[in-house]
Amino acid sequence: MPQWKSRLAVRFNDGSGPALITPIESFQPSFAMNAEALSSIEAINIGVIYMPEQISFTITAKAIGTSAAHLTKLALDGKRFQIILSETDGGDPEWALAEVLLDQCVITNATPSSAAISGAPTATFSGFALGGRIKATGLADGVAGAPVSAS
Repeated sequence: MPQWKSRLAVRFNDGSGPALITPIESFQPSFAMNAEALSSIEAINIGVIYMPEQISFTITAKAIGTSAAHLTKLALDGKRFQIILSETDGGDPEWALAEVLLDQCVITNATPSSAAISGAPTATFSGFALGGRIKATGLADGVAGAPVSAS
């Protein structure tokens, strides 16, 4: 039974090495595996039509420290980077996914919150990834799952 002593950490890598996004409020990846039923006037559900996968993400981080500034610079420069979600501070694997790697990420929207008297402002970054892969806990030899790519 998991002890839930570990946490999830989100890092980005712009080519100069992985950097922790901290303090982070949320990270929401989305994997859209688009398919639709193929029907005909003489029969229904005779097949399936697969469309390219779409990988998108949203990151909300406190606008203190350097993480929000680095992500804003990546957005303004249009530079591609990686996002790595992984388990940290743990012994035994407790999460279903040991690692999620979003590759060739591009930020399409950066929205800072307004500054207020109390609390730190946040910055929300949205974008997409051109590819990715997952490493699931319990797969033989820690083999990464099938890569996911979006065209």
